[in-house]
Order: sequence, then C-alpha cells, then structure tokens
Amino acid sequence: MKQLKFLALAAVLLFAVPGLAQQVTVIKLPELQKRLSRQNDTTYVVNFWATWCAPCVKELPHFDQLTTTYANQKVKVLLVSMDYASQLDKKVKPFVAKRGLKSEVVLLNEPDPNSWMDKVDSRWTGAIPFTILVNSAKKKRATFEQELTAAELNKQVQAFMK
Repeated sequence: MKQLKFLALAAVLLFAVPGLAQQVTVIKLPELQKRLSRQNDTTYVVNFWATWCAPCVKELPHFDQLTTTYANQKVKVLLVSMDYASQLDKKVKPFVAKRGLKSEVVLLNEPDPNSWMDKVDSRWTGAIPFTILVNSAKKKRATFEQELTAAELNKQVQAFMK
C-alpha cells in the first residue's frame, strides 16, 4: 500500500513540474520599448542573449542571481533571447528549463536587427551579450556591449541603487 501511495505521489509531482516551468513569452519591439520606458523608480536590468552565444550563456547565471539577491528591492531582471521565434519550443524553452532560470525570459521576435537595434540604443553595434541598466526616476541609463562578470554586474547595479 505504501508503494502505491509513493507511486501516486511521484506521478502527481511528475505531471506538476511542467506547470512550474519558466514561461518564455514572445514579444515585439513595441512591448520591449514600453518596458524600457516605464516611469518608475525600479532599476531594470535587461540582458540580450542567445542560446548559441557562449559568452551570453556564461554570464546568464550572474543575471539570474540578481533576481534572487534583489528579490525584495526595486530591481527587475529581463532576459531577452535573440534566438529565432521558430526555435522557441525546440531550443529556448528547453534551455531555460534545463538551467532553471528564475528571471523573466522573453524572446524578441524581430527578424531584422538593423531595423530596430538603434531604437533600443543608438550605440549598440549588434554584438551580444548586450546589457542595459535603466532607472527612469533617477534618470540613469548604462549600456554594456560585453560579457559581464558577477562582480562587474553587481557593482553596476549597486551604483544604480544609490
């Protein structure tokens, strides 16, 4: 009887896990622009990355750690996948699930980067990883077109918190 209860519990947990998996939303540029221009005192940390970008993958845990570290503060991390929308189910969602990312993940469905990159930031050449820190209330904005270490990222976020 105990084995039957154990098997029943295991089955419930097995089928419940997909419901707990991180959702990845597909968005267009206007939605991203809206998020970047919110007029509040929250510091937004927006990282552009892709599953095929080794430096991006290497630094993702640093961004995800911010979500935990600043859980009770006005800091919001947004991970923006630059993968093709057609790869959402086959690559991006499994990638996010395998790594157990806690930060919000979106996939930017804009096929021609040259038509929108300068609308995100005029200095962005298109290289990834690319990170934006923005706090509208404090009129602060910083961009980084490079891989960031955990120490560098924390230092930059701390500067925005002052």
